[in-house]
Amino acid sequence: MSTGQASTLRRTALYPQHLALGGRMVPFVGWEMPVQYKGIVEEHHAVRQRVGLFDVSHMGRLEVTGPSAASFLRGLVTYDIAGLEVGGGHYALVCQEDGGILDDVYVFRLAPAGGGSASAEGGRPLASGGDERFLMVANSANADRIRDRVRQYLHPSLRATVEDRQAETVMLALQGPDAQRYLARLVPSLAEGLRPRRCAEMSLAGVTVFFSRTGYTGEDGVEIILPSAAGVILWKWFVEHGVQPCGLGARDSLRLEAALPLYGNDIDTTTNPFEAGLGWVVTFDDGVDFVGREALLRIREADARRHLTCLKALDRGVMRAGYPILQSGKRVSELTSGGFSPTLGVSIGMAYLPTELASVGTELDVDVRGRSLRVQVVKRPFYKRPKSS
Repeated sequence: MSTGQASTLRRTALYPQHLALGGRMVPFVGWEMPVQYKGIVEEHHAVRQRVGLFDVSHMGRLEVTGPSAASFLRGLVTYDIAGLEVGGGHYALVCQEDGGILDDVYVFRLAPAGGGSASAEGGRPLASGGDERFLMVANSANADRIRDRVRQYLHPSLRATVEDRQAETVMLALQGPDAQRYLARLVPSLAEGLRPRRCAEMSLAGVTVFFSRTGYTGEDGVEIILPSAAGVILWKWFVEHGVQPCGLGARDSLRLEAALPLYGNDIDTTTNPFEAGLGWVVTFDDGVDFVGREALLRIREADARRHLTCLKALDRGVMRAGYPILQSGKRVSELTSGGFSPTLGVSIGMAYLPTELASVGTELDVDVRGRSLRVQVVKRPFYKRPKSS
């Protein structure tokens, strides 16, 4: 990497920690991030079998507060986030007017400022007349675009404010079967009650810390947001207590096994929720006229002509994003994501296939640099964690 290129890249507050741990740093959507420490496969297995720790501070973090916060955000995202209780969270999409996906986000409803912490056991309806408060987490590649879009739609008549919390905070992802055990050591009162897709804010050593039982790996885990200086201390605590630090390489192989879409690869402005298998996060029945609603209604009625599909190699070889997919020698699509699955021991990938080819069991070929690799359409996802974990 040239000095000029490095100077243009942003760094998280944990950058010195990554260097100290031997992290191999690479450019990633404008950031200098660790792609691996000990090795992608070793870090992948650590998350599947034990626990791993990711620096995801490059993700966007917007806090929306005010009496109109719920109705304002609901008009921007596809899911009925206005119906969330305090302590609840949900995956959603931000779409443009034609239904194309601008980003996939996670939205959490926080306790009102000064109103105490949301209970990990379950939320409560927001009291009428109180200031509503939400946290929206966006993809790193889209963080600035989503922040600007939110501010663009914030009409002066709306009683809401938007604060960008990315620069002043650190965001960690603790993922794997042992994640809850480590959370119990850190915050015993929270670990037993924090259910999947729930969130809570707690005070630790005088610092407000956000916890959510969410992640991007297909494993159980928690995501944590706290002020930068405290985030460095917490990162060190996890590492000192035996948690394996993990880089972007393992994060990608883990999310691919779980068939979780990557923005810019599997979804973007040229794709819509229904062909991407994300129709379940589009709410029409609350009657809200969110951005893209009319276009998405028309798209739903027309039925998808293609579907984001999972492909598994039948022979040795590794498929990558961009490789052509062939049927009887004729190109029918290309891979949006692809790689080797450490858990399954074979290559896997995702692609948009015409409806008639998207059925489980269909066999096709992938052109791997001039060599034909036989693949089969399989059920989504490739990997699902055991219920016991």
